[in-house]
Amino acid sequence: MARLTSDFWVSAYLRQAALDGLVAVLRRRGASEAGAIFVKLDRLDGTAVLYGPAPQALADDDGGRRFQRLLEADPLTIEDRVAREVRFDGDLWLVEIENRAGDPRLQLVD
Repeated sequence: MARLTSDFWVSAYLRQAALDGLVAVLRRRGASEAGAIFVKLDRLDGTAVLYGPAPQALADDDGGRRFQRLLEADPLTIEDRVAREVRFDGDLWLVEIENRAGDPRLQLVD
């Protein structure tokens, strides 16, 4: 099965978050076809989690995107990590979602 473009996936993710009553914003637009997508989850309690693409070996056959937890820390530490990721890959996407429950609304790998 073909994988959704990054642009399409991010648009759907933002729309679903809005429908669920959550605040989610696109902080950085990357390459529309295949840019890596990173999601910063702000728990609104001084902690945050950064999720990034899971290794291809752990991807589903259904074409869906899978994510892994990269870092759990205070928001400033997360921002430093994001800056390093952007220097490494200028085509990445960054989405930020706020959820006190701590649910990033992503398919995660163990």
